[in-house]
Amino acid sequence: MTWPRLSLNNLCFAVLFAAAALSAAELRDEWIDSDTGHRVVRLSRVPGESQSLYFHQNGFTASGDKLVYENTRPEGPPGERGLRSSRIYVYDFKKKESELLVENGGRVILVAARGRRVYHQRFNELFATHLDTRQTTNLAELPARWRVSAINCDETLGAGTFVEGGPPIDTGGPRSSWFERIFEAARPGGIFLADLKTGQTRVIHRGTNWFNHLQFSPTDPALLQYCHEGPWHKLDRIWHIRTDGTGVRLIHARSIPMEIAGHEFWSPDGKTVWFDLQVPRGETFFLAGVEIESGRKIRYPLERDQWSVHYNISWDGKLFAGDGGAPNMVARARDGKWIYLFRPQPDGTLKAERLVNMARHNYDLEPNVQFTPDGKWIVFRANFDGPAQVYAVEVAKAGS
Repeated sequence: MTWPRLSLNNLCFAVLFAAAALSAAELRDEWIDSDTGHRVVRLSRVPGESQSLYFHQNGFTASGDKLVYENTRPEGPPGERGLRSSRIYVYDFKKKESELLVENGGRVILVAARGRRVYHQRFNELFATHLDTRQTTNLAELPARWRVSAINCDETLGAGTFVEGGPPIDTGGPRSSWFERIFEAARPGGIFLADLKTGQTRVIHRGTNWFNHLQFSPTDPALLQYCHEGPWHKLDRIWHIRTDGTGVRLIHARSIPMEIAGHEFWSPDGKTVWFDLQVPRGETFFLAGVEIESGRKIRYPLERDQWSVHYNISWDGKLFAGDGGAPNMVARARDGKWIYLFRPQPDGTLKAERLVNMARHNYDLEPNVQFTPDGKWIVFRANFDGPAQVYAVEVAKAGS
């Protein structure tokens, strides 16, 4: 690792302001984690704060040459609180540099891995921007507060949710202050589809549940996964529905009081749904799966300190990763602030390896691990050096 040469002035500045927030010049670019021996690289070397996508929203092209991430920075004169613009950046793994793709892109939905398009929504407009040609297409004008959050595997449909009644709920504060209020409000709403060619929308499911966490099957363009959001111990969370509105199916039913299951995600082959399972909540931990066709249940036991806010799976389906958790989270882990690699063993257990020490990370920002398509790196977001940034840790130990 080569450190940048610091001038005397810069060095003095760093000493004088060491107790203040870290500046961009103090952000580490690359290092070997002294506790794990794994190499960590900062990918988002651009102004402002950057975040990789949510753990189940694909951010990569199929070849793995590019990664999409979001970036925000305050606008306006120094010292004044300005608006925050939402930029979409693309990291090129071959060039090892980031390029601005869209200046005001809104929220990224996902990257269509083979189509090489990033789907994003700004206010009520749905867009697709090609990563190579940079051409942006306006796909649909949606009703106010309708939000697309999933794109199917053949890029013909987007899926989203809406609420059409009930009192407005302020979600500006901490999650703990509004999460249960939304659940208890039981506002009428539903799930809709948007045709990506015509822009037309249609509703396929209605109810007073809080619908969330939409994910299309990675192999079946007509199969959609969604959740009943809310306090996990009060609901059966994971559901499937066909795009014609049929086939509503509960994937995992709770078996005892205070059992929870959630943060679900697909296997790359579309055959299994994986999720965090606790039987009961905060006591016994599993990385669990349900095979879609057979209904067979899979349970990998985990120790308390190995519990993670989110898990994920490699593109070849052979490895899992976890982003750890803070002591104030559901597992109450004593030493859980790590990025983990999990290797399934023949005896039905997981062999855990720590990749990144996250002790300095504030878990109010969830790391959200994702494997690169070749399985050699795990991308995550972190604030352990100050502002939120996008990082990657090498799966193999440095020098191995």
